[in-house]
Amino acid sequence: MDDRQHLNPPSILTAIENDTEAIGFGMASDRKTGSLLRVLAASKPGGRFLELGTGTGISAAWILDGMDQASTLVTVDNDESAVAVAKRHLGRDPRVTFCVILGFEFLKSATENRYDFLFADTWPGKYDHLDEALQLLKPGGIYVVDDMLPQPSWPQDHAPKVPGLVAALENRTDVVIVKLGWATGLIVATKIR
Repeated sequence: MDDRQHLNPPSILTAIENDTEAIGFGMASDRKTGSLLRVLAASKPGGRFLELGTGTGISAAWILDGMDQASTLVTVDNDESAVAVAKRHLGRDPRVTFCVILGFEFLKSATENRYDFLFADTWPGKYDHLDEALQLLKPGGIYVVDDMLPQPSWPQDHAPKVPGLVAALENRTDVVIVKLGWATGLIVATKIR
């Protein structure tokens, strides 16, 4: 079995990847992670999805590809130039809403919202404000983080944060987790209460 074959990426993905490279955005999710996000998205028909860290829309493209037509995605980022790429390629999809705001500000303002799925691909909701992020999940909701294994694109202060997040998730009683030493290193959690 070769997990790099037959990923069947979304049709728009190559164009987004080309524009991502053109603007020099180096923190985009890889295709393996995207394929997992799509599978998980497909498990939540009629679901409410949240992505923290839109970037250029690579992960959002995979999530949207797995979502059914009754589902919605809110994707959050404060980098207007990166989000502009995502909007250019994904903005015609009525299921997606783009929020250009700091992640922690979104988390503070979204306390009444509940989601079936949360992909935390930026520091807020991952390395800080974890409690606030997990409170937004419905019971049975799925929480995903990537970049748990060393990556050449990591900023200098990324590596020291990983062990703390892993320990925090391991010690929570409101989620069950699985750690995957695959792709860029992922943790998938399901909220149980």
